[in-house]
Amino acid sequence: MAEKKEHKIVSASTGADITGKPRPAASAAAGVKSGNATGLRIGAVLFWIAALAFEVLAIALILEKLLILPKIQPLHKGIAALVLDMVCVIVGSQFWKKANHIDPASQKNALKFWLWNNMGVIVAAVAFIPFIVLLLTNKDADKKTKAVGTVVAAIFLAISGLASYDWNPISQEAVEAATRGQGVYWTEHGKKFHTHEDCQALDRSEELKFGTAQEAIDAGKGTICKFCEKRDAKELEAAQAAIDAAGGQEELPPAANE
Repeated sequence: MAEKKEHKIVSASTGADITGKPRPAASAAAGVKSGNATGLRIGAVLFWIAALAFEVLAIALILEKLLILPKIQPLHKGIAALVLDMVCVIVGSQFWKKANHIDPASQKNALKFWLWNNMGVIVAAVAFIPFIVLLLTNKDADKKTKAVGTVVAAIFLAISGLASYDWNPISQEAVEAATRGQGVYWTEHGKKFHTHEDCQALDRSEELKFGTAQEAIDAGKGTICKFCEKRDAKELEAAQAAIDAAGGQEELPPAANE
């Protein structure tokens, strides 16, 4: 087993070395993002519905099922509809991602957390893969139309998927930590933040950043470490048990930083 390293603690806000110095909890709700998540989600869904409509339109135009603008080649009309399809997917995904950063899913529900943070990618797949399949399997479309249409749709699918993916997903636990002003730790290259300096996941790290949960989120550490999450839950359960034993005369403390 690798030897546990002594940590150098650096303040995320000042860059100063605060190793061995008191690290008080940050002020509550420092910089926590706010907004109307419901409105953003509705906007995202509307754009995604429009994207699917443009996909249907692209299929109808490129296969000449819908005869409009006769002077323009069906292939060109179909590609134009695909461009609008891609734009709607990407715009909707940006709305959805912003909503997730305001009202995120909990890590405790792994399936919902994955779906919520990959919804844009799923929609991107639905908005282009059926077009590709229908075009390739259509017996009336010529080889050029199939080749060009498929390549363009595949490129748009890749662009939409990359633009829709949330590279720094945020969990409900992260927002709760930010709201209660809890100081947290993280490493430069890690993807999660920690509520305990002595977390086993940090044993091999030499330098840790210390700051608010919102600072960790802004640094791309949008989810809490599983080890710290379980440890905090146990501590809260123990504290609640003590409160119950005392007849509910004490307040439930936040997870402690060590």
